[in-house]
Amino acid sequence: MVDIRLTNTRTRAKQPFTPLDPRNVRLYLCGPTVYDRAHLGNARPVLVFDVLVRLLRHVYGADQVTYVRNITDVDDKINARAAATGRTIREITEETVAWYHQDMDALGALRPDHEPRATEYIVQMIAMIETLIARGNAYEAEGHVLFDVRSFPDYGRLSGRSVDDMIAGARVEVAPFKRDPMDFVLWKPSDADQPGWDSPWGRGRPGWHIECSAMSEALLGPSFDIHGGGIDLQFPHHENEVAQSCCAHPGAGFASVWLHNEMLQVEGKKMSKSLGNFFTVRDLLDRRIAGEVIRYVLLSTHYRKPMDWTQAKADEARDILWQWRLLTKDAEPAAAPHPEVVEAIANDLNTPGAIAVLHRLKDDPGTLLASARFIGLLQAGDDDWMRADYQALDSQSDYKDFDQILAALQDRLAAIRAQAMDSKDFSHLDQAKSDLTAAGLEVRMSKAGIELLVRPTTVQKDVARIAERLLT
Repeated sequence: MVDIRLTNTRTRAKQPFTPLDPRNVRLYLCGPTVYDRAHLGNARPVLVFDVLVRLLRHVYGADQVTYVRNITDVDDKINARAAATGRTIREITEETVAWYHQDMDALGALRPDHEPRATEYIVQMIAMIETLIARGNAYEAEGHVLFDVRSFPDYGRLSGRSVDDMIAGARVEVAPFKRDPMDFVLWKPSDADQPGWDSPWGRGRPGWHIECSAMSEALLGPSFDIHGGGIDLQFPHHENEVAQSCCAHPGAGFASVWLHNEMLQVEGKKMSKSLGNFFTVRDLLDRRIAGEVIRYVLLSTHYRKPMDWTQAKADEARDILWQWRLLTKDAEPAAAPHPEVVEAIANDLNTPGAIAVLHRLKDDPGTLLASARFIGLLQAGDDDWMRADYQALDSQSDYKDFDQILAALQDRLAAIRAQAMDSKDFSHLDQAKSDLTAAGLEVRMSKAGIELLVRPTTVQKDVARIAERLLT
């Protein structure tokens, strides 16, 4: 059995993962609020959990793992979007869910086993709120129901702050009916223009936090193995989930392990619309940056470290994936991924370490293919972006004469070799030679110069693609 170690935010330590029931490993990821396209930062926790699910299914068996990722389809942001556009809430949420599926599919993310929508679990939310009131952990005030934070002594343990520190440092919603500034809403009244459901406290709608507690309990039980999301959800969302779930089910424990990924930057700066560096996943896909390339870039940084998206990283990933696909195009995947790749992922989802191992597997295409697929790369049928590149190359008249391409490449390799001789850095030359060899060319170097020989295995379009990179 593979030993899995995960960094538990709650204990602030990397610890062995032992499921509550090895025959029923359960995990929950906070999903999207569906009012707009998913941005690049939204994609990171999805890919982190996608790798985790692949690992757990590899270790415990595909039928022994249950993965839940919710959809928040009742929220004030959705209401505001409907009011601003004149469209119905249903139209907005259905369209946005479809977008989300398309974009996450493009990144190679597996669909969850269950994808509950908040509006389908209102009955369970009302029942949990009633339990919290009965236990003295919640109270009704002016049509609202609020959670009494002071009634849960462990509040703040997940984020590592006391309630008083939170009050001093946080922006909290001020309301005269709150007993304490940190108390948060479980239920709130709805007017005629807002979505609402009948409840013991009048027509209204749930607060955000109670949604995930009710859905996770319904599908995974009051105790399950792993919960996670972006670090921005640690407080208040996840802190509030812990409080209300543990109070509703004393002794159950809720989630055993909490995983949080760090935030994402773009070109070294915080992603924001004001800086003009805010990208949705669809923005990048529409710029012909393949989903597989996006996935590689996001996995190339450990999930607990800030991720910096740069165009240079995307370009490098594109070239690497081209080379790997050329190397493995005729290969049958090995029966299992390389043990070192599994070991890296089992060590707190060390995706950069796994990718480093993949780079060492170029001489074993079958194992490279199986190992890359283990972390969601080089999937069968995910090479449409390469075919699109081929079509683009076909439209470029400069590359239609293959003899001219070879002549230009020989001159370029000669220049690269001259630079390498001066600098004693042969990495660029070695990479170019490796790429061309993978495309089926024979590369001969001698004192007389460089010669590129076409072989029966040469794929002209692959060579043209490499030439596009080396000659521009």
